Amino acid sequence: MGTPISSEEMKRVVDFHGHRCPGLAIGIRVSELCLRELGHNNESPLTAVCETDSCGVDAVQLLTGCSIGKGNLILKNYGKMAFNFFRRNDGKGFRALLSDKTTGPAIGRMFELMAKNQSGAASPEEKKESVRLRAENEQKYLEADLDELFIISKPVISMPAPARIMRSVTCEVCREKTMESCIRRFGGRFMCKPCLSVTGGGRPD
Repeated sequence: MGTPISSEEMKRVVDFHGHRCPGLAIGIRVSELCLRELGHNNESPLTAVCETDSCGVDAVQLLTGCSIGKGNLILKNYGKMAFNFFRRNDGKGFRALLSDKTTGPAIGRMFELMAKNQSGAASPEEKKESVRLRAENEQKYLEADLDELFIISKPVISMPAPARIMRSVTCEVCREKTMESCIRRFGGRFMCKPCLSVTGGGRPD
């Protein structure tokens, strides 16, 4: 069917991201799905929770009005091409997971060639094949019917709480101001996550 996202919006997304690619196309289409089902953040407050940190997140930021800086785009990098969207005024939401049906067996070859490119082992012919497969998969994503491109279901997580402005607390190790929600108490001292990790109290994430 093809995406109704305008050519101007497409160009804006590509310029922001830096290049065209299949991952960005997925982000464009899932943003289109969000706009279809829930509208834009300017119309009613939304929250997006992305289960990936891949290229498509940039499209979500540009097209839905959800952004990391506003606190209504949250990254939960589970390595899955899945996106959760929530509308705050009525609690409506959905999860969209990229379907394997759209990609086909060529996707495996594309990732194989991308890995060879990154390692510098790809031949000139393989580089050309990689460019061709990336373009073909990008076009498939842009032309597919949304309800076939994604497996749409209820969100697997609860709607996150709205972003809040919190006071800063001084880490007792590095003495740097740290947002209260990111301070931890260990060994009788308040510590930021990096210092907690260094002292053996846990990981920074």
